[in-house]
Amino acid sequence: MSQKTVLLAEDDASIRLIVNQTLVSAGYAVRATSSPEALERWVRNGEGDVVVTDVYLTDTPIFELLPSFKLVRPDLPIIVMSGQNTILTAASAAEHGVFDYLPKPFDIDQMADLVARALKSGSPPKPHRTSIDNDPEGKEGRLVGRSDPMQEVFRIISRVMNTDLTVLIEGESGTGKELAARSIHELGKQNTGRFYSLELAAMATDQVSRELFGDGDRNGLAYQSDATIYLDEIGDLSPEAQTQLVKLMREEGSARIIASTRAPLSGLVDQGSFREDLYYRINVVRIDMPPLRQRKNDIPELVHTFLARAERRGLPAKTIETPAMDLLMAYDWPGNVRELENLIFRLTALSPDPVIKQRDIERELRSGSLKELESDEGLEAKIEPLLHRFVMADLLKGNEDGSRIYQSVLEQLERPLIKLALSVTSGNKLKTAALLGVNRNTLRARMTALGLTKD
Repeated sequence: MSQKTVLLAEDDASIRLIVNQTLVSAGYAVRATSSPEALERWVRNGEGDVVVTDVYLTDTPIFELLPSFKLVRPDLPIIVMSGQNTILTAASAAEHGVFDYLPKPFDIDQMADLVARALKSGSPPKPHRTSIDNDPEGKEGRLVGRSDPMQEVFRIISRVMNTDLTVLIEGESGTGKELAARSIHELGKQNTGRFYSLELAAMATDQVSRELFGDGDRNGLAYQSDATIYLDEIGDLSPEAQTQLVKLMREEGSARIIASTRAPLSGLVDQGSFREDLYYRINVVRIDMPPLRQRKNDIPELVHTFLARAERRGLPAKTIETPAMDLLMAYDWPGNVRELENLIFRLTALSPDPVIKQRDIERELRSGSLKELESDEGLEAKIEPLLHRFVMADLLKGNEDGSRIYQSVLEQLERPLIKLALSVTSGNKLKTAALLGVNRNTLRARMTALGLTKD
């Protein structure tokens, strides 16, 4: 059995030394610090098996960091120590779901015993809150990621989850907007009611009104004061429902609203299709969910999470080879996390081998690309509106001498195509030329002309 590691955070050097020596003598590896920033970095990097920390390492209590710890490491047991032995400190410890609270001064053997029990338990007790619907153990609805963009998401969630503030979540499809909304609800101490998710784009106008506002007798979901209502694609809300929602949000005791949108709501306001006063009521706190192409270093953790999730659902246990993971890292994932999850589930179910190989990934990505190109909404159909947007004004100017519209458009298509092919071949120009079906010397010449040689 590998040696367990304790993350020890204590600003009193003498206490830190004694606890360190005791835990090392008990057979643990110990990483000790007096800095909350160091402790936070270790936790976010996935280090340590249990945390032992003082409540006050600085003027800021450790409880302000624990929500973000829970987001990235929900099963990490945390033991807090404090010399301020008040009922409020103990209540705060319980409220934040720590494994145990140890008032100072304490018996050093008691500390070692507590660490042993925390490691044996496997996971800390959860705060007393209502579980997410259809996911009582929280295994299927958890945000994953240690990248900087996701850390910013976690920081915002940890600051708003214990408030009743309205939240607007913006981001592309498949980035995890609903997971962020569910995290706010599940982790918030005030959110003891149910979480309702309404997919507005798939609902008729009268159905939305009935669900939210009832039949006129204040019996709709929006009047459940302890509930959280997640409005997916709020930009699709009808003008009538927008008016009703504005009136509702002026009242006390209504449900908490968390909304999401693919298209920035500010643009819909400019177009006149979304009420400006509702926009300002919705946009109290905004969370920008990053697309997967901007957080590619999260891909390995996401892949292993999805493989474990597939196994829990009864699919065969699978691992993935390094070249296959490299290919996943090179791909830009237009469908974001949802596309990656679906791919892993599909390969887990259909691949006969226990190890997912590079050729399996290549086959699936190639198949998806070909289907996209062959569909009515293929590459050409998607490029045409972009040409209208960026080129039409230049075309309308007329045939001026020296115009480079044609060449400029081709270069702007050619440059990302070559960069994409180079990423797939890890920069191998010979393989890239073969992949694109061009001569190697032609590829080199085009890379030089397009300014790609330095890249």
